Parts: sequence; structure tokens; C-alpha cells
Amino acid sequence: MEHSSAQVIKDNRDYTLFSWSVQSTTNPIHMTKAEGVWFWDGDGNKWLDFNSQLVNLNIGHQHPKVVEAIKKQADRLCFAGPSFATEPRAQLGKKLAEITGLAKSFFCLAGAEANENAMKMVRMYTGKNKIITRYRSYHGATMGAMTASGDLRRWPVEPGIPGIVRVFDPYCYRCPFGHTVDTCKRECVSHIEEVIQMEGPHTIAAMMVEGITGTNGLLVPPDDYYPKLRALLDKYGILLVDDEVMAGFGRTGKWLATQHYGIKPDIVTAAKGLTSGYLPLGAVVVSKEIAEFFENNMLSCGLTYSGHPLSCAAAVANLAAYEEDEVFENVERQGAYLAERLEAMKVSYACVGDVRYKGLFSMLELVRDKATKEPLAPYNGTSVEMARLNTYLKSKHLYTYGRFNVFFVVPPLIIGREELQYGLDIIEEALAEVDRMLV
Repeated sequence: MEHSSAQVIKDNRDYTLFSWSVQSTTNPIHMTKAEGVWFWDGDGNKWLDFNSQLVNLNIGHQHPKVVEAIKKQADRLCFAGPSFATEPRAQLGKKLAEITGLAKSFFCLAGAEANENAMKMVRMYTGKNKIITRYRSYHGATMGAMTASGDLRRWPVEPGIPGIVRVFDPYCYRCPFGHTVDTCKRECVSHIEEVIQMEGPHTIAAMMVEGITGTNGLLVPPDDYYPKLRALLDKYGILLVDDEVMAGFGRTGKWLATQHYGIKPDIVTAAKGLTSGYLPLGAVVVSKEIAEFFENNMLSCGLTYSGHPLSCAAAVANLAAYEEDEVFENVERQGAYLAERLEAMKVSYACVGDVRYKGLFSMLELVRDKATKEPLAPYNGTSVEMARLNTYLKSKHLYTYGRFNVFFVVPPLIIGREELQYGLDIIEEALAEVDRMLV
């Protein structure tokens, strides 16, 4: 028997817990079906998915080739233990080596698990304990990954695991060193050297970064940031772990966000766009040197579902879809149009303090005053203006995500010009509403 949408929502609320939510305030959308960049709710409303669900549905909803690959694999073999070899596991490992320039992959089921295992690997490989991360970072909700994260989401797990050392980010709009991009001498890199010296380079295994910082404000670094950082870490023999969970797999128009900057990490962690969310999967892709170390040393990492054949098959089909459907080329085309629209919004609306973007990875930072850069909502808080903006977007059935004084424009990478324009027009209407409130 099919239940009403209201009953489905009630049963979800009564019997399940929703993440990152005060449960009494949770009001979930009942999703019933989806296709491409659209999904439908239980009342028959059609929503434009401008957030790719959780910035992971890169190839859009219900891609027929990926769905078919999952069905075929399910008919053949649903599960094999992690000690078994399977064809989709081999195919995926080989493809990831090709696209990252690294050597071997360890498979898990999520980005947090990938980062947990990367942290274990660098400590085993180097014999060192400390890992440098950035304050405006997010690496996952498990204990180690959460400790490595920098924002307020880590507070509930503190004191967390030992050995995490934090540094500042390339946040050019609100430079912690008081500079503009033009006057800056890249103190966001040079100050890390002092931290390394104070902590002792002989104690530091790695630095973990998001290729482009995601939910903490989508921080696009200056073009020379990563070359300078890579050179600094090499100087002290410190590994670079590149968390591409959100920014990777086409979101910026390349396989990895760091490929825009001409550097190669020692380890890449991936999830989200690896399968576009069709099935859970994460990966830790390691360099040849690290892979060779574990030829004769125990890899003390293990998960029941590592190398799950269904998930690997979904990933193989998903990666093929990126190439066959020329998704990266679409990101370049639509990303150029998105950049133009965002820059125009920055000029046209008093509440838009900054816009940041790379490909179809973008956000708007909202302020009360452009001169003072006072945020439209405080850190770890909200405001009536931000609430009004979010309410307006939902009233137009535009699904997006915002926190504090920023909100994101991260649609599926298959989005067309007409759909992108439609969503951006709604956003401009919402910004006009905010401007009227600030007068």
C-alpha cells in the first residue's frame, strides 16, 4: 500500500535520525523520483537540483548506463569479500591510476573512511605522527577525519585524536594576514613553514588539504598557492594528501581540482563524484613509492565492504559516462556562463560581497555592507535575511544549500544552459528580496 507523502515524512521523522539537524526542526522533502537535474516530491512538485544532492550527483539522476551497470553486476555477483579479486575492482583501480597519475587504490565506502585510511597510511609509511590541516576544512564525520577538519563540526568529537596541527587557509576575500591578492606575498603558504619549524619537521607525516575547500566557503586558491605549497612540503619531506571528495571528478572541469595548478599529490582521497552517489564508494589512491612500501610492510587497513563489486561497477560506468558524454567539456561551457552571471550579481546586488567559482563549483558570500564585509549571518548562526532567502528559493522549488552567510551553486555537471539560467534567475530574485530587507 502506498502511503501519503505526509505519512512518509512522519514515519521518517518518527523512526529515523537526520544528520546535522536538531531533530524537532527537521522538515524533510519527500523525494519520489528523479531524472537528470530534476527531482519530484510527494506532492508532485518538480524541483531543480542546484546542489547535486550533497554535491555528489555529478552525472545527474538516473543515468541509464550507470543504472544498467549496477543491474548487470547484481545479476552476476552482489558481494565478494575484500580479500577476493573481481573484475570491476581491477577495472576501477587501473582507471584511477590513469586519471590521477598515482599507482594503487584502497577502496572503502565514503570520503570520511578514505581520509581516515589515508591518515593511517601516512603515519605507517613515514613513521611520523603529526598531520597538518587547515582551519576551514572538512574531511568527514568519523573521529579521525572529524578531528582533522577545522570547522565547528569537530567540536562535539573533541579532544579527538592526537597529532593534528592546523594552519590558515587561502581565504583571499577575508585574508587572515590582512592582504589583497595583489599585495599578498602568499603568507597563507609561508606561515606554514614557521608552523613546521615550531612543530618539528621530523614529527610531521603529511599535510591534508581539500583540493578546493568545499562547505567552508568554497575557497579557490591563487594560481601559485599549490606550487608554492608543494615545494615547501618537499623541502621538509612532508607528504601531500589531496582530499578530492567534493572538488574532484569533474566538478571543476578536471579529474582533480589540483590538476588546475600543475601539481601531483602523494595521496588522493575520493568519494562523491567517484560514483556520482549511485552507490557508496570511497578510495585512497597512493603514489608508487607508498604502494611499494606496503609490498613488504603490513597495510593495517581493513573494511568488510572494501572493493565492493556493485560499488566498483557503478564507479567504472560513472567514470566512462564522464568521457562518453563529454561532461568535462560541458562544465567548461556552463562554468564560463556561470562565472559571468555570478560576477554580474556581485556588481548588481548590495548583499553579494564575494563570489567564488571553478567550473560548476561555486558559491556566493553575502554581507550587510560591502565596505565593512559584515557577514549577513554570523559564523555558526543565521539571520532573518538568510532565512528569507532560503525560504524564497524553496518556494520556487530550487534545491540548494547554504550555511551561515554563504550559499552554493553546484548543479549536476550535465546541466544545460536553459536549466542553469532558470536557476540563476531565481537566485537573483532571492537576492533582490534580501537587498530590499537591508534598505
